[in-house]
Parts: sequence; C-alpha cells; structure tokens
Amino acid sequence: MSARTEQLIDQLSAELTPTPAYALEKRLARALLIGIMISALLTVAGLGIRHDLAAALRGFAIWMKLSYATALALIALPAAFALTRPDAPAPRRLLLTALPLLAIALLAIGEWTRMPPEGWAALWLGKTWAVCPFLLFGLALPILLLLLRAARRLAPADPRAAGAACGLTAGAIATLIYCLHCPESTAAFVLIWYSAGIGLSSLAGALLGPRLLRW
Repeated sequence: MSARTEQLIDQLSAELTPTPAYALEKRLARALLIGIMISALLTVAGLGIRHDLAAALRGFAIWMKLSYATALALIALPAAFALTRPDAPAPRRLLLTALPLLAIALLAIGEWTRMPPEGWAALWLGKTWAVCPFLLFGLALPILLLLLRAARRLAPADPRAAGAACGLTAGAIATLIYCLHCPESTAAFVLIWYSAGIGLSSLAGALLGPRLLRW
C-alpha cells in the first residue's frame, strides 16, 4: 500500500463519526410510535370506541383478542428490528407466529364443538366479516409505511423479509388498536378475519420491501 493511499484512508476515516448507541432501534421506535398515534386517531375519529368497552374488559373475549395480537406483535417486532439491519439473520424467527395461530385455532375448534351446526356460521362470520380485514389493513398501513420509511436508511440484507416483518408488526399492533372498536367475540372470527387483515399487511410489506428498501 502506497503512502498516498494510506494518507487517503486516514483522511476518510478521520471524517467518520461513531453511530450513537441504539440509533437504528431508536429510528424504528420513533416511526412505530408515530404510526401508532395515527392509527389510534383514525380509530377514535373514524370508527369510534365501542360503547360497552368498560363492560367488555371484564369479559374473556376482548382479552383473547388482545392476547392474540400481543403475541404476534412480540414475535414480529424483534424480527422487524433484526431484519432491517444489513447483517440481518435468516427470518426463521417469524416461524414462531405459528404458536399464537395454533392457540387461537384450538380455541376456535372448542367453540365449534360446543356449538350446534346451525350456529357455526355465526361463529366465524359475526357481523363485520366483510369489512374487518380491510379496516385492520387500513389501520396498519400508516404504521407499515412509516416503518418502511425508517428502515429504508438501514440497508436491510433481505428487503422482502424485512418488509414482511414490518407488515406483520404493523398488522399486529393495528389489531390491538382495532380491538377497542370491534364488537366481535369469537375465536373463530379472530382466527379467520383478524388473521386475514394481519396477513394483508404482511403481504403488502413483502411486496413493498424490495421496492422501498432497495439500496
């Protein structure tokens, strides 16, 4: 290596400043917080909080829904933080989402076994099946777009996996917010239609990731 090359390297390295601790995590956390605030505002102003929320909080159904969404969020959020890094590991941790899906499926099967056949349709259709996945996706979209915007500067190694993880995170957290509005109370409904909304958000993230996270 020539002296001129060494001098150039020294000059370039002298201009570098250390990255603050947890800078990447803080960037994503800020985006997540702003997205949550937007989705919460949309829920309150556009959909409204269910009038019997106080009574519902004393029952099983809303905690079942919140637990499902929380479990998915606790899996998706660390995966999103990890996968948006340039040294991202393989996205195997997302396979853990099978656990809350299995738990809610078992609850749904229990409902079906206790319900006579003529009541099965009501278990999984409820009253809002036609709009629920799309409302959930609409609430997840601000969170997803802000996470992708923040992740764009982090140079993820696998943009599609990072986008999917961001979408899953957005969908799960939007579900937590949506529970404050939604009156549905069966595990079968949650398994099918809540999961469909979360799946739409995850799919959107997987599709947008290669476009918005490319570097």
